[in-house]
Amino acid sequence: MSNKKKISLDDIFNDDDFGLLDSTAKTSTVKSEDDRLIDSFEEINTFVDKNGREPNSSSMSEYGLLARLKNIRQNEQQKITLKPFDRHNLLGEVEMPKASIDDILNDEEFGLLVTDSDLSIFQYKHISKEDERDKADFIAQRKSLKEEEFAPYEKMFQKVHQEIKEGKRKILPFRNIEKNLHVGYFYLIDGVMLYLKEANIEKSVRELKSGNRERIEGRTFTIFENGTFSNMLFRSLGKQIQKSGKLITNTQEGINAELYVNAGMVKEEDIQTGWIYVLKSKSTHPEISAIKNLYKIGFSTSPIDERVKNAKNEATYLYADVNKVSSYACYNRNADKLELLLHRFFAEVCLNIDIEITQGKRITPREWFVVPFEEIEKAIELILNEQITNYKYDRRIEKIVLK
Repeated sequence: MSNKKKISLDDIFNDDDFGLLDSTAKTSTVKSEDDRLIDSFEEINTFVDKNGREPNSSSMSEYGLLARLKNIRQNEQQKITLKPFDRHNLLGEVEMPKASIDDILNDEEFGLLVTDSDLSIFQYKHISKEDERDKADFIAQRKSLKEEEFAPYEKMFQKVHQEIKEGKRKILPFRNIEKNLHVGYFYLIDGVMLYLKEANIEKSVRELKSGNRERIEGRTFTIFENGTFSNMLFRSLGKQIQKSGKLITNTQEGINAELYVNAGMVKEEDIQTGWIYVLKSKSTHPEISAIKNLYKIGFSTSPIDERVKNAKNEATYLYADVNKVSSYACYNRNADKLELLLHRFFAEVCLNIDIEITQGKRITPREWFVVPFEEIEKAIELILNEQITNYKYDRRIEKIVLK
């Protein structure tokens, strides 16, 4: 009988000198959207741990946490996700959904119930989706501003919050990047307010089978109310606002009463120098009254009502009374330059006629333009945002378009 020791499976596995049988579980460093939400909420929990109270608006660091908490409290789905982590009862009572049989089956973690028909070589599991890459770009590029650099913007954010509270501004859905994303405007992403300060806009054309498509591209300089800034891509910023944000409207005062270029804030040393006005003629002359969308764009150093009270006796007003459509107060001698810029911008649709209104009274007006009033307003807004050079007026479709 042989005395040779039998080799077991354990002996074989233990004799793996080269570690060929070693196995390490795969781990992923990619966080899901829920993971990021939980991390964000945990910052609020940590603040309460340290201070024994909820964050308030006393400092810029607390201000961002406060806005984030308010946004979470208004989102029922986020409250459901975060309630298990709410150790300070910041979210109050939350009605948690009861799990059904379908929920249990759909939550089958290891894919044991997945049929072969659901498996496809075209389903990429290890490549991030486009919106996930945009989110990563959005987060990675945010850096802190120095306190003295952020100070003037902090006042702007506080003012906007107050104007929202007073009903001077509204929070609306953000649907279209080209139409809704503008320099000088405020937005919300995940409850955090941001200010789009600058954007290096470029136009690109993509050739598709269905036809060429124009896109706005470029980098932005965006400031957040938590004291950080970003230079992310223009379209990436727009997509993040579309996905989890809102637009904040401008105030009526900001649109109609305060005409200035630098950051939209009149200082004590600024001097009001006049008004830009838009007028519509009451003329009954057939060659004048038949023209649709005929407006006068002008500049006055005196109040508009005072300026036009004698309109029916002046050639510049077509020897007729006028209706004041809108007026814009101007500061620091910007008004005459703005008037000139508007005239040049709409030069192609300047009224060009030479008619006799009454016997001996002929007119050749040069400050009247055939253009929809909405496009005049848009042109003024583009000037305020310093983007007017990127656009032109298309008289064929009666719209302002990218060059």
